[in-house]
Amino acid sequence: MTVRVKICGVTRAEDAIAAVAAGADLIGINFYAPSPRSIDLDRALEIRAAIGRRAILVGVFVNAARTFIEQRRRALELDMLQFHGDEDDDALAGWPVPVIRAIRARAGDAASALAQVRADYALLDTFHPALYGGTGVARPLEELRGIDLSRVIISGGLNPENARAAAALEPFALDCASGVERAPGAKDHSKLRSFIANARIT
Repeated sequence: MTVRVKICGVTRAEDAIAAVAAGADLIGINFYAPSPRSIDLDRALEIRAAIGRRAILVGVFVNAARTFIEQRRRALELDMLQFHGDEDDDALAGWPVPVIRAIRARAGDAASALAQVRADYALLDTFHPALYGGTGVARPLEELRGIDLSRVIISGGLNPENARAAAALEPFALDCASGVERAPGAKDHSKLRSFIANARIT
């Protein structure tokens, strides 16, 4: 099984182009204002124009109003929506594109947390009491062995060094943001290429 790769927190068109050229399947753009990787609609439109339909474009939202999400979904023709806050199931329902529910599970709680997800896909991130993702903190991959990960995106602390081990678990995809950066929101193209190449080796 080929594991897909999602490069998240992309803030620049040139980084999106580099990620797609290296083989990224999904590009995540962040609309959560407090995040150092947040971008406005104009920058997001540049990224969409740069990648066209060569990769799936995912809009990442945290406790956002439905009208805010819908405006960006339409303007950018987003392929998927990722909910990374405290949204309830109603907020995730009724969208015309697939939905990703991010969960910030504590170590040892992954299986029970994933079992409760009703969205199309679950993104398993590392728990942090104050942050909605992007912590760069890795979770023990051992706890995921034996779990059906066919609709799970593994996130949290991934980098070129552990991409192969994570991919060996055969999830739907791997998600990486800070692990391929030289500064928050600025991707390191060498790390991008290494991460994606390593994710393909299983």
